[in-house]
Amino acid sequence: MPGAVTGVGKTAGVKRIVLVRRGGDVVEAVEPSSHGPGGAATRLSAATLPEFVRAQEPAPVRWIWDDTTRWYPGLLDAGVRVARCTDLRLTHALLRRSPFADRSLLTADESPGWDALQPVTATDAALFPLDDPADRLDPLAEHARQQAVLGASPERRRLELLLAAESSGALVAAEMTHAGLPWRTDVHEQLLTELLGPRPVAGHRPAVLEWLAGEIRRALDAPALNPDSPGDVLRALQGAGLPVEDTRSWTLDGIDHPVVPPLLEYKKRSRLLQANGWAWLDAWVRDGRFRSWFLPGGVVTGRWSSTGGGALSVPVQVRPAAVADEGWRFVVADVAQLEPRVLAAMSGDLAMAEAARSADLYQGMVTAGAVGTRAEAKLGMLGAMYGGTRGESGRMLPRLARRYPHAIGLVEEAARAGERGEVVRTLLGRGSPVPAGPAREADLGEPPEPGASRQEQDRHRRAWGRFTRNFVVQGTAAEWALCWLADLRNRLWRLGAGEPGERPHLVFFLHDEVVVHTPEDLAQAVAEEVRQAAAEAGRLLFGSFPVDFPLDVAVVRSWADAG
Repeated sequence: MPGAVTGVGKTAGVKRIVLVRRGGDVVEAVEPSSHGPGGAATRLSAATLPEFVRAQEPAPVRWIWDDTTRWYPGLLDAGVRVARCTDLRLTHALLRRSPFADRSLLTADESPGWDALQPVTATDAALFPLDDPADRLDPLAEHARQQAVLGASPERRRLELLLAAESSGALVAAEMTHAGLPWRTDVHEQLLTELLGPRPVAGHRPAVLEWLAGEIRRALDAPALNPDSPGDVLRALQGAGLPVEDTRSWTLDGIDHPVVPPLLEYKKRSRLLQANGWAWLDAWVRDGRFRSWFLPGGVVTGRWSSTGGGALSVPVQVRPAAVADEGWRFVVADVAQLEPRVLAAMSGDLAMAEAARSADLYQGMVTAGAVGTRAEAKLGMLGAMYGGTRGESGRMLPRLARRYPHAIGLVEEAARAGERGEVVRTLLGRGSPVPAGPAREADLGEPPEPGASRQEQDRHRRAWGRFTRNFVVQGTAAEWALCWLADLRNRLWRLGAGEPGERPHLVFFLHDEVVVHTPEDLAQAVAEEVRQAAAEAGRLLFGSFPVDFPLDVAVVRSWADAG
């Protein structure tokens, strides 16, 4: 797989300190020896740890701990920011699957414990919760094993960059949870009242939904119908003579019947009530901030997931409630067509990189004569990256393959490798799961049972090929985004002054979009740093390969105003 990794960042002269729990409220800060897991240790209490960390930070130091979610929130609560860390839980998971790693060097009696270790997302997580499975693990020994794996890897530079970026992402995630996204409860409640009616008594529908429910019942002549029951609605629709097999919105959209408009509107507003209604406000917005837990590496491709409040799927209807503090602004930035640009760079396809020089890559393909319309370009590329090789997108693929042979060839080879049951990797070495493993973003269904028909085996094999063709692109795009975040985090810190909450800081990240909360007088400088960090991420992963990552950047008071 082509692709350049131009550097990993300077680590010479950076002191390493491993934090270890020793029972009760005792912490040991150990500087590991180059000859083994032991080293000079300083014993601390949990109460004195924040000041110890603060005192060490002016000199370059890398904190090594079992899991960022167990250590960093308490430090942030004490007003302490750390510049860099190694998250052993995340690093272990990456090395266990990477084809660049000799996994036998990572194997020990406690390996199953590291495999099973989960992040902490408790509302009031203590530094030392009772019966924490992390207490049964040895961070010093695990760090030594991980260093041995890196030392033996033929692609050490790529792996080091991946591990550093993943751990930096863990710091960003904890800081975003700590800071929270500014959220105006009064604006949100006004939006809900406009769309649903006044807040109802518990157990009752809001007034607008109740009115729509009446319209649905009248249109179907079903006075007792419960519109919240898909089964009841389906039976009522079929009883009215409508040829439907389900109640999905796209199914109903093609039906000409008086029930369709109120039913579609009911479904839309009901989803808002369930996902981001008054209960959501009560649960997730505190002290003017929406706080969720962001989890780096939460998806096998390296994309983030979140726990609590649906942070990665905040609908546009309620985004007007995300309002910057007085005297502050949001800088909102997203990357145009990130995945096809990453595909061009990682495959070394100069023709596609030329199309990517346009702010609209798909229009660049039209200009180059690869396809006739922007819609054809987008459909064909989505088919290439996600496995839509039939129908209209399949018809576009041969034309794209002729024009962009390296890019299309890369995803085709990844698909064939997946169909053969092989592991594929991202640019930096994140490995795909084996076909029987969990692929949370692939709609693969259950693996075929032993003795399954040849047809069933072929279906699953092709489904896995669709997953692996996307894995290599989506995973490398996630690596680019991690490098963007890590560099931007440091740029924002250097740009401001004072305590962490007084400086520009990240408050939201979704795959290819970031939101920075910044003092108003620094907003334009932040916008420039966002652009510079994106350019640096491209250079870090792809060297001098001529691919652009243009950003749409907006400085706004409300997130909704970013468009």
